[in-house]
Amino acid sequence: MASKRRNGGPGSRSAAPVSRGRAAPVSRGRAAPAATDRNRLYLAIAGGALALLAAFAIAFVALAGGGSKAAPSLSTGQTIVQGQGGQWTNVTPDRLAQMIQSKDFTLVNVKTPYIGEIDGTDLYIPYDQLTARASELPSTKSAKILVYCRSGAESAQAAQTLLNLGYTNLWNLDGGMNAWQASGRTLVQKNRQ
Repeated sequence: MASKRRNGGPGSRSAAPVSRGRAAPVSRGRAAPAATDRNRLYLAIAGGALALLAAFAIAFVALAGGGSKAAPSLSTGQTIVQGQGGQWTNVTPDRLAQMIQSKDFTLVNVKTPYIGEIDGTDLYIPYDQLTARASELPSTKSAKILVYCRSGAESAQAAQTLLNLGYTNLWNLDGGMNAWQASGRTLVQKNRQ
């Protein structure tokens, strides 16, 4: 009589017993050396790629200028802004108030439309009319000119336009009339167009 053989027993043709409802045990040992080396290589490549991207981003910002500026100096209340073909100096409202006390510059409101101005303003020329009305500006290209608008956006464009016109001693009120009023100062109304 032939004997019956069980799965898994001696002489069994089956390689492993069939598991019913239980997961196979998980190995908790170390990864194979080749896999560990491969993982380290992938991490090194990823880290190098990130470092390279960061270096490109820093170089791009440094070269483009893109309106970036240095941190304001607490002692002077001003920062240098790099434009295309030159630079201008941004000033805080406190610094502008000091400058007005011993005024040696042309103060130009470039806000369009006119909404008021800082007392002591010499000219009102909208930022988009500077080139057309350049004859109203100082004739000496090294003359000190300070521009302002409501928030600082239009006056930054005005500063760039003045650079394009050849002016070299340019200043801008950082934050414009909004910052001026936020510092506790007021605007005056004049009949300007």
